[in-house]
Amino acid sequence: MKISIEPSIFKIDERFKIGINHYTKFVVSQSPQMLKGRMHLYQEHLFFDLQDKRLTDYQGIFEWRALWKKFGSDPGRYRPSMEAMMRRIRNQNYLQPVNSAVDLNNFFSLQYEIPIGIYDLSHGVGDIKFVCGGPETMHKGINGQEIYLNGILSIEDEIGSFGSPFVDSLRTSVSENTDNALQIFFLKPSISNLDAEKLMNSAGKMFAQVNGGSYSTVILDIEYSQALIN
Repeated sequence: MKISIEPSIFKIDERFKIGINHYTKFVVSQSPQMLKGRMHLYQEHLFFDLQDKRLTDYQGIFEWRALWKKFGSDPGRYRPSMEAMMRRIRNQNYLQPVNSAVDLNNFFSLQYEIPIGIYDLSHGVGDIKFVCGGPETMHKGINGQEIYLNGILSIEDEIGSFGSPFVDSLRTSVSENTDNALQIFFLKPSISNLDAEKLMNSAGKMFAQVNGGSYSTVILDIEYSQALIN
C-alpha cells in the first residue's frame, strides 16, 4: 500500500509534514485503570491551565489555526480536532473512555497539541493520499453526521475520504476487532523531523505497552512525500 501527500499541498506550506505509525497484531480492549486515571488527571490539569490561557497560547493550536486558514477554511467555525477537545475540557466536559486505542489517541493529541487520528486498515481499500478537500469531499463522521471537507485536509483511499484533522469517518473507526491500524500525526509545521521521530516513537512505545503488537514509523514531507506501508 502506497501512502502519499498531494504535491499541491506543499505549495500551500512547504513545511507541511505528516507522521505515520503503523500498528499490527495488537489487541484493543477497555482501557486499563492506569490509562483512565492518567487521562482524567491530564484533563483536570488542562482545565486549570485553560482558566489562565487563551487557546492560541498553545503552540500547536496557534500553528494549526494558521495552517487551517492557508488551506482555505475558517478555524473559528471548523476547528482542528485537538482544539475542539480542549474547548470541551475548558467547560469541564471531559472526554469519556472509549477503548484502549482511541483513549491513547486522544491523550497523545492533547499532550502534543496536534490533531491525531487512528484508522482501521481492514476497512480501507487501496492506496492512501492526503489532499486538500473540495466542495464535494465528504464522509460520514464518527458523530453520525455528513462531514464536508471543503478547504480542509482529507485522507482518502479508493473509496473516498476516511479521515481528517477535523472529524474522522465512521468507516475506518477503531473497535475491539481492530488489529491493523494507521495512526496519523498532523505534525506542527515548525517541528524538526528529529523531534517528530522522537514524539512518534514515544507514542508508539506507549501504544504497544498498552495494546501489545508492534509498530513502524515514517514521516512524509516535501523531501519524502510518499512511502510504502506493508
